[in-house]
Order: sequence, then C-alpha cells, then structure tokens
Amino acid sequence: MGSTSIVDLKIGAELRSAPRPMTRERMRRYVDAQPTVAIDDGRIHTQPPTIHDDDAYAKKQGLPGIIADGMVSTNWIQGLLFDVFGRALARKGRLRTKYIAPIYEDQIVICVAKVTAKARTETGETAYQFDVWCEDDTGKKLTVGEALVYAPAA
Repeated sequence: MGSTSIVDLKIGAELRSAPRPMTRERMRRYVDAQPTVAIDDGRIHTQPPTIHDDDAYAKKQGLPGIIADGMVSTNWIQGLLFDVFGRALARKGRLRTKYIAPIYEDQIVICVAKVTAKARTETGETAYQFDVWCEDDTGKKLTVGEALVYAPAA
C-alpha cells in the first residue's frame, strides 16, 4: 500500500508478513552495524564474539547456536507496518517490543500486526492500536509488543 494509500482496517484485522528465514548473514549485519556506524570511516568493523555471531561463544553461554539480535525482529515488525502506512509511520506513533524466545539461525519468522483498537483523532487521522508479534512457522511467538500508528485523513 505505502504512503499513497488510504488505510482503512477493521478491529481484528491482521497484517502478516511473508515467512522468511533468519539467516546467518542477516544476523551478522546487526552485529557489525554497531561498531561500523560508531567508527564511521567507510569500512566494515567487527566486534568481539557474541551470542549473535559466534557458535562456540553462544554454546559456552548455554545456547545451541547463535541467536538473532532482538532488534532484527523489531525492525521486521516496523517494516510490516511501513509497508502499509508508509511515511505516516515515522511521523508519529510508537512501537514497543519484548523478546520472549530466541530466534535461531534458519528459523522461519513471520511478523503479525493485529488491530486491537481504532479511533478518529481531532485532526481527522485514524489512530490504530496493534498487538504485534513475530512467530515461527509453528505459531510459537518469539517477539511480542504493541504499536500505535496514525493514518492520515482521507
């Protein structure tokens, strides 16, 4: 839909992303992003081993292997909302998430946003309240949260 569409969702409506695997490459991008952005010299920088990029280190911490940084699932939820609301998502609103289960390499992840409330504002916008989550391909919730998004007036 993007920012050029008028959004009209009913309470109970669900937005769902396509299933996608959590690949090692996707996980690695988040690990390397922090030091790369901090140093900001045009090169990619890595940090010491973490549970997000080093199998041996993750196993020493009691995990069966590397797990995704929680911001990956939060950003995927935000991307789902952006696909529907476009720039209005960035204008105002909120997104809060909690990571309740690890996401492992090659695990399938599906993002969902379910409309729980809808109200017209004084400025004519529609405020949508969502329950949001990421689930695996068995329906197990991995990340949960809530979002508030304002759709522009028609």
